[in-house]
Amino acid sequence: MYEKYYDLTAPPFQLTPDSRFFFESRAHARAIAHLTFGLAQGEGFVVVTGEVGAGKTTLMERLLSQLDRGTYAIARINTTQVSGDDLFRLAMAGFGVDTRDASKSTLLLRFEEALREYRMTGQRCLLIVDEVQNLSLAALEELRMLSNITEGGRASLQTILLGQPQFRRILASPELDQLRQRVLASYHLGPLTRDETRQYIQHRLTMAGWQGNPRWHDAAFAAVFDHSGGIPRRINRLCARVLVYGALEETADITGEMVETAADELAQDLESGGAAPNGTSPRAASPRELARLGPQPYEEAGLYGAPNGMSNGAGQLAELRQRLDVLEARVARRERVFQRLVALLGQEGQGG
Repeated sequence: MYEKYYDLTAPPFQLTPDSRFFFESRAHARAIAHLTFGLAQGEGFVVVTGEVGAGKTTLMERLLSQLDRGTYAIARINTTQVSGDDLFRLAMAGFGVDTRDASKSTLLLRFEEALREYRMTGQRCLLIVDEVQNLSLAALEELRMLSNITEGGRASLQTILLGQPQFRRILASPELDQLRQRVLASYHLGPLTRDETRQYIQHRLTMAGWQGNPRWHDAAFAAVFDHSGGIPRRINRLCARVLVYGALEETADITGEMVETAADELAQDLESGGAAPNGTSPRAASPRELARLGPQPYEEAGLYGAPNGMSNGAGQLAELRQRLDVLEARVARRERVFQRLVALLGQEGQGG
């Protein structure tokens, strides 16, 4: 919907990884360099870790888009909540090996033959395993055993492991010493900086045909970084929400206040806070509850989020008024958004 309003050729902030929108931050450029170095060795393991949403999969899509598919035979495993035997069979199937009704020894022979045939055609076999932090030690050992397959003194299979930061601790365990010795390159993908967050937003917008409409204020870029921490997936989610907000409000300016409002709505819709002292999820008192409580402390009623030291009646009344103002503004805005959405849907229906 907002693409049409802002004359964009594509949605710029999709959550699905797309190499066309790849933004080469300093960290991503270094990660690509490590991957390229590791692949040049033609053996062993290459490890890339990063927080959820840091861009590991997009990074891999970018790398694969640059590889000659005539040179590489590539298999990918994205489901890692499996046993060691299941992972073994998934790897086989990824390279075209028939895994039906076959013992492990038979499968291994078939796999070695498949790898030999790929090599005879001039192709190198590359296995990519995502979310490796979910793999058991037995499954990781299966991957190590597959890396032992050689032909003419050269490794027949190379593996890239993608995972969350905890995988680095798993890899450091004594049980994985042999696998660790086969890691030729490793890189941890960190978040974008404040400046890179701005450049990332502008880059994705430009790739989607952005011509300066809407105009992004400096405060808007800063607010996106503050709420996303520079994590690309969080940036995408927030910016998409902001553009929907802007289109429905029919504005040509994206302000810091709009980003704050969108971030607040996302937090309410999708996220929850930490645990309250009694083990329940904390929540803010509603206006009705605030009025009912009177002068008693918030904590005694099991409500969290009241201003520090504000347990007297006057303080609660001020808090009540503030919350009512916020609620009224939010209801009014959502009503405007709803009316605008109904109007747009009506126009779409008439046009169809």
